[in-house]
Amino acid sequence: MTSLYPHLLAPLDLGYTTLKNRVLMGSMHTGLEDAAKHTPRLAAYFAERARGGVGLIVTGGVAPNIAGWAKPLAGTLATHAAAKRHRVVTDAVHAEGGKIAMQILHTGRYGYHPFAVGPSAIKSPISPFKPSELSARGVESQIKAFVRCAALAREAGYDGVEVMGSEGYFINQFLSSHTNKRKDGWGGDYSNRMRLPVEIMSRTREAVGRDFIIIYRLSMLDLIPDGSNWDETVLLAKAIEGAGASIINTGIGWHEARVPTIATSVPRAAFAWVTRKMKGEVGIPLVTTNRINTPEVAEALLADGCADMVSMARPLLADPDFVNKAARGLNAEINTCIACNQACLDHAFKNKVASCLVNPRACHETELHYDRTLKPKRIAVIGAGPAGLACATTLAGRGHNVELFESASEIGGQFNMAKRIPGKEEFHETLRYFGSQITRTGVRLHLNTRADAASLIAQQFDDVVLATGVVPRDPKIKGQDSANVVSYIDVLRGNAKVGEKVAVVGAGGIGFDVSEFLVGDGHSATLDLKAWKAEWGVGDPAESRGGLKRPELSPPTRKVTLLQRKVGKPGAGLGKTTGWIHRSALKMKQVEMLSGVNYDGIDARGLHISFGDKHKNPTCIEADTIVLCTGQEPLRELEAPLTAAGVKVHRIGGADVASELDAKRAIDQGSRLAARL
Repeated sequence: MTSLYPHLLAPLDLGYTTLKNRVLMGSMHTGLEDAAKHTPRLAAYFAERARGGVGLIVTGGVAPNIAGWAKPLAGTLATHAAAKRHRVVTDAVHAEGGKIAMQILHTGRYGYHPFAVGPSAIKSPISPFKPSELSARGVESQIKAFVRCAALAREAGYDGVEVMGSEGYFINQFLSSHTNKRKDGWGGDYSNRMRLPVEIMSRTREAVGRDFIIIYRLSMLDLIPDGSNWDETVLLAKAIEGAGASIINTGIGWHEARVPTIATSVPRAAFAWVTRKMKGEVGIPLVTTNRINTPEVAEALLADGCADMVSMARPLLADPDFVNKAARGLNAEINTCIACNQACLDHAFKNKVASCLVNPRACHETELHYDRTLKPKRIAVIGAGPAGLACATTLAGRGHNVELFESASEIGGQFNMAKRIPGKEEFHETLRYFGSQITRTGVRLHLNTRADAASLIAQQFDDVVLATGVVPRDPKIKGQDSANVVSYIDVLRGNAKVGEKVAVVGAGGIGFDVSEFLVGDGHSATLDLKAWKAEWGVGDPAESRGGLKRPELSPPTRKVTLLQRKVGKPGAGLGKTTGWIHRSALKMKQVEMLSGVNYDGIDARGLHISFGDKHKNPTCIEADTIVLCTGQEPLRELEAPLTAAGVKVHRIGGADVASELDAKRAIDQGSRLAARL
């Protein structure tokens, strides 16, 4: 069984217990941790991952007390009654043969509530609440809360705990002079600043005994000014090992860092080098993390000696059977995480229960079931974009007879354009997955086939699903038929010649994508780790504090101006956790962004604009090419004749709502419809 991935699937002996493989399901907040009513759902979610073969699961962060809350009423473990409730989760995981550790997360100044505390009263840029500075007695109280929480986790049946010491949370805040301005024994030089994590670790080990896993999440690369240098990080790692840690997990970047660390534009395994740098400094197992999403990448990292385990969080949202599929050689059937953040982290930061764009069942295992049908139907799905693919393959997997019609020569719809955007190469993986599912489930695929109402009616399908997508909206700009005007579709399909000066009309997601495509001429730093690190200023922490250095910016290949009619910040509707990355990327490429614009006309000079209701400051954006990214309209031409003929018609994806291309909604909608029919 281990021959395919001998390192990844090898057991890891910790002395008092053995992990069945080297896969750690990394901690990720789902929102299910925060309410007792969600405990059965949380149990089902983790049980499915344990059944899928994960070596060790780490839960989302659980606060040790109110001061440590991420938000009001966040998940907390501070009483015996709470420990009893957690038994539902641990029993479910153990019943599937898995092991699970609970992450103890104290957010410190990141807490989104008025009870936040920290080493110093310095407000975080990501929270409106200024923390109270702890007294020496208060520091002791927080240490005791960590220890009590770990002991209660053992009582609750967990196999271990992970002490969250990275990402800029409470412990990290004591370590860095950026946030620790104390003059007592908990501040000052590094030996004092590192006292907190060492005390937490040593006292926790004493409280839980030797036969209990304790993972310490160590910030190996802070990516902030005044972050730790490498000598300090190694000193702490050795002290943490000496204090009784079983495993050290790699943490990358504070939440306030202005360097992307887990988005899809980050190269795969972009930070494994820093874990490798720690190898040999400590004797306990090391875990490497961030953007590891295929068994091949994970195996290579372990084989190269970068680490002893790999952490994958979102990849196990995307596919709970990741490990078992890898072990059976079913790589093509792995539903790969594309690191989009749209349904996981974006949901978490909006106080919504997390899910997964490519797997809507994630965190919804108790409500979204793909049960085998007892009454197979003949169903036609029109359109093989994300919505149609999800619907067709789910329907066929349930036992329905499904015919999928696509007018293009390949499946994918809008994903075939998205995958051409620098930093969105992972979209290839979703299409590869759906291609394998079409074969596995027996969907009859008709490419280069434009379905017409008469044919569909004649074939007497029980149901017809319209996943026909969208058509570009007509912006009705004077002169838009000029030779220098093209659609985003023409640009991304390579059918348009684009000049050196470009005006992109429309600053939604497509406008940003097109701009990124044009300023780099298709070159993607995501596929070039050295170039990506240089571009974002990621350096060696042995040479610069926090691993930050001056970015090395390459000039844009075109001069691009991005415009929108709306007043306000361009890109305001982009993903909550990724929008800043796209704005920063365009800023680095000197893209000018204008809002509150009126489009007064187009001529050979370029795009004529003015501002506001009174059309103030008229000017011409000189441009060789004007690219229209002005929204979409649903394509529903089949609906009326089919409905008139008495056919049961269902709309999903862009054919249903086209206000903004939304693969998350499309796949969720297609999957849920397929579960109902």
